[in-house]
Order: sequence, then C-alpha cells, then structure tokens
Amino acid sequence: MSGSKLSKNSKPGDDQPLALTVHGVPVPGQAMAQSQRTGRGRWTMLAVLLACAAPVVASYVTYYFIRPEARRVFGELVDPQRPLPALAAATLDGQSTPLNALKGQWLLVSVAGGACDAVCAEHLYLQRQLREGLGKEKDRLEWVWLIADQAPVAAALLPALKGATVLRLPASDLAAWLMPSSGKRIEQHLYVVDPMGNWMLRFPADLDRASAQRAKRDLERLLRASAFWDQSGRAPVQ
Repeated sequence: MSGSKLSKNSKPGDDQPLALTVHGVPVPGQAMAQSQRTGRGRWTMLAVLLACAAPVVASYVTYYFIRPEARRVFGELVDPQRPLPALAAATLDGQSTPLNALKGQWLLVSVAGGACDAVCAEHLYLQRQLREGLGKEKDRLEWVWLIADQAPVAAALLPALKGATVLRLPASDLAAWLMPSSGKRIEQHLYVVDPMGNWMLRFPADLDRASAQRAKRDLERLLRASAFWDQSGRAPVQ
C-alpha cells in the first residue's frame, strides 16, 4: 500500500524514535525549598534591622508621645536629626581621634573657643552639674566640650575638666553639624546627642542655673525612655 512505502529520500534508520535530552528541569520540591529559604533570609534580615532600630524608636515615641509630661519639654527637638560626622578631632595633647567614636552614650555637648569666656565657663559648670545630678544614671551621659579654635586652654581650667571629653575641631566642621536657633550663636546652646550618634535636642540659648532643673528633667526622661540601649562608664577623652 502506498501509505506503507518509504519516501524515496528516506534512509535506513530514519524511522528510529527521536531521543530527547532534558537539561536542568527543576524539581518542584527543591524550587519551593529554595524560595522558602530566600524568603526566610529576607525576613530574618528585616527582623534584625527592626530589633536594632526598635529601642531608638521606642525611646522617642515614649519621650514625645506617650509620657504626658513630654509635651512640656524644655529642649527643642531637632528635625531631621544630624548624625555625628566622620571627622578627625584632636585631643588636648594633639592626638587624632575620630569624632564618631563618641557613639554609644548620650552626649551633652558645648562648643567654645579654647580661651573659654564666661558663657563657656558657665556651660562647663552646668554640664558637670547636670551629669552629677543624674545620680546612679550619670555614667550613661558623657559631657563633651568641643573647642572650635587653636587657642590654648588655661591650666587653671584643667582641674574643672576632670571627667569631661575635650576635643578640638575646626569651627567650619562644627557649623556644618550643629546649628543654633535663629539669631543665636553656636556657643550659646548645649546640645544632646543620642547613643546612635544623632544630634537630636538643643537646649535654649544661655541656659542658666535657674533653668537647669528643667534641662535635667529632659535628660532624666530620655534616660528612662532609652534604658538598656546605651553604654555606661566609658572613660572620657582629653
């Protein structure tokens, strides 16, 4: 029959079945397992990030929104916050140290020239007193004097700086990080930096002894709200 005849061009073996080769066909179970591992890895990374950020977020929420007295804060919240810049500061003996090495503790910061005028001297006194007034929590707060010039510090002032961190930085670098309120100078404020290294609060210009108790209450609230996510007892840098 014509239907059973081979084509004229056919050759022996042409009617053999075709062989198929399968390359890399994924096994459904393996693909699903890989997808699950990828998903778990992403969720784990997100969980770690949230765990790191949660104490910071919680402290600010507690400080500014949950606690009733937080609505009567004395200091001014800085928005947006400004992180410690990656700058090389110098100790009083000329040793270089990174400014952002101050992370890990709450910082109460003042700025002034090395000659330290009356405002500077008052701020240094208030910084020391505010820290001491925190009692058993004082080791969680480091008081810092940033010197904005190359003027020498008077030898008579050095005993009063015991326990302080004193560093020199160019005035231009400080002005790019810290900012005074309108119409004021950078030297007229005390600044609060959180343990993550963010400048987040500025006390009113020309803080004096009469109003220092209100500043102390702000610091106490911050320390209560941020318990367990800062370091304490770090040696000061001079």
